[in-house]
Amino acid sequence: MLAQVLQPLPLFLLTIIALYTIVLVVLLKKTARLTGSNVTNIGKAQRIEQQIAQLSQNEVTLQQYKNKADEATRLNQTFRKFVPKQFIDHLAKHGSDTLELGRADEDELAILFSDIRGFTSLSEQMSPQELMNFLNSYFLRMNEPIHKNNGFIDKFIGDAVMALFDRPTGTNTDKAQDAIRAALDLRFAINLYNQHRSNCNYPPVNIGIGIHFGPVIIGTVGSDDRMDTTVIGDSVNIAFRLETLAPKYNTDIVISAQTLHQAEAKSLFEYRLLDWVRVKGRKSPIEVYEIIDHQDPKVKQLKLANAALIEQGLGYRKQQQWQQAITHFQQALNIYPGDTLAMHHLEQCATLQNTELAADWDGSILL
Repeated sequence: MLAQVLQPLPLFLLTIIALYTIVLVVLLKKTARLTGSNVTNIGKAQRIEQQIAQLSQNEVTLQQYKNKADEATRLNQTFRKFVPKQFIDHLAKHGSDTLELGRADEDELAILFSDIRGFTSLSEQMSPQELMNFLNSYFLRMNEPIHKNNGFIDKFIGDAVMALFDRPTGTNTDKAQDAIRAALDLRFAINLYNQHRSNCNYPPVNIGIGIHFGPVIIGTVGSDDRMDTTVIGDSVNIAFRLETLAPKYNTDIVISAQTLHQAEAKSLFEYRLLDWVRVKGRKSPIEVYEIIDHQDPKVKQLKLANAALIEQGLGYRKQQQWQQAITHFQQALNIYPGDTLAMHHLEQCATLQNTELAADWDGSILL
């Protein structure tokens, strides 16, 4: 039937139809190939876009991680301002890697207390902002001598500083020596600070320092939402009381005999015996000394010259041999006429020999 339809058509027309058909088939095949290629290219483009999007997302994620790491670093630095790194190291030394409420360890270390003489009258002359500026300026200068000598500030208590010396890799002798060296450096720092204050027409500042070495309980106290690090024990009380003795004996650095012994101080530091006392909150008396390395060379020489007489006079006082004690203290005063320590002991003897003392009096003075 197709032949019958095509038969009447001229030959040239049949040729044109055939050529058209061939061209059409070729074009269809080419189109099919192009279409397939385009689909492939589109797929590749989509995958590239997805990879770019993924990279962008990764960059955002990395930036988020970096931001969180920076935040953690800032928080850690802030945290260390409230909880010293050395405190954490101390707990780690005793097998604890976390700071948890109620954690407690017993250890031996040196405790140093320092405060400003006459702070109350000084603060009354300042506005609140001036007072805060002064304290921050003062504490800034007190921080370096302590850290330089392997200590750390445990607390600021008003104008007072409580510092601990617990060198992690050091011996007890190292700890005691660190505390004494820090006290001397604090005195040098306050002298330099006073030079700067003088340039600004500000009055000078003086400080008293007390040091004791002994066992303490170091740990954390508080509640579920408020925790603090702390050091407690008889040794802390002694260190605090020694600092309060500094103005009573008109000296700068008061230190216990136990600290001197622990520091093996005889060949390293210069000192002399102050008194035989019982500090508040403690029944047993202790010997207290003054460190004099930092004092004027002439004054230091005079104090060392009469140190033996002071010690002998205290020995007679313990035995209630008042006249012998007075004689030795007077001889000490003759060597150093301006010695307030010798004057103090002469006054004490004059009072004690006219006082009815207990039968078991051990020769110590309650201060």
